[in-house]
Amino acid sequence: MEYTHLGRSGLKVSKLCLGTMNFGPHTSEADAFRIMDRALDLGINFFDTANVYARPLPRGTTETIIGKWLAQGGGRREKIVLATKLYGEMDPWPNNSRFSALNIRRACEASLKRLQTDYIDLYQMHHIARKISWEEIWQGFEQLYYSGKIVYNGSSNFAAWHIAQACETAKHRQYLGLISEQSIYNIAERTIELEVIPACQSYGLGLIPYSPLFGGLLGGILDRSTEGRRALPWREEQLQKMRPQIEAYENLCRKIGLKPGTVALAWLLMKPAVTAPIIGPRTIEHLEESIDALQIKLDDETIKRLDEIFPGPGVAPETYAW
Repeated sequence: MEYTHLGRSGLKVSKLCLGTMNFGPHTSEADAFRIMDRALDLGINFFDTANVYARPLPRGTTETIIGKWLAQGGGRREKIVLATKLYGEMDPWPNNSRFSALNIRRACEASLKRLQTDYIDLYQMHHIARKISWEEIWQGFEQLYYSGKIVYNGSSNFAAWHIAQACETAKHRQYLGLISEQSIYNIAERTIELEVIPACQSYGLGLIPYSPLFGGLLGGILDRSTEGRRALPWREEQLQKMRPQIEAYENLCRKIGLKPGTVALAWLLMKPAVTAPIIGPRTIEHLEESIDALQIKLDDETIKRLDEIFPGPGVAPETYAW
């Protein structure tokens, strides 16, 4: 396993991040335990979750599963960089979502309890909250930091402007602020190349791409379109819209003798802005397959062909302005 610093921080994380969204709704607690144990065996030390994960099961179920796994001891907590998120509504009662200073405190305390730990290594904002001032947001997180309940802050689903706002306000408060951005990024969905990636590089944020297989579309979906989340109706609709591209992509993968999922991960791992793609295995077999991408270096001809199949958005502002 290779390790790298998360953004400008001194924190070292594995080049693959274990995503846990499937734990509960698609992966049993026992299987989740086996996946996390195997991830450690493979050297993956970066685990990502969120307080709302597990729908349609009760929100918080995924964190609870991870907490039970950590409670087994054996150095599990000490070996991993534990990341979770807040933003979403945990229940309909007021002040149980978003980033009021009150909810930041309550959400953290609740996550700590479910995760059965004293601190969160990377506490991430799951989305932007436009109606709350950055002064209040950073005050809330600073209180957690100074009380030892969080170590670092990250963002998720932020636009470049939001990253700039967050970083500049934190700098003014002499607070470290964001060290990472978690965003959708893969061969087929490359919007963040316009401005988010340049913002991350400018401010020293590590990029943690989620949905590296685009919800299964880049994982060989034409051969196994009825498994797990791939079978969702909205994913089938998206497949039909992109079928010519997906067919070309899978043909290319066959030509170079690599699995589609391996190619998608290898492409991300070659991007200099990327710290660690988030893999979300439902089974140990899916986890093992993801590891193969660490050994693959795509040649220039393959990269060129991938760009032809899935053209990127270009560079801002030249893409849309003279």
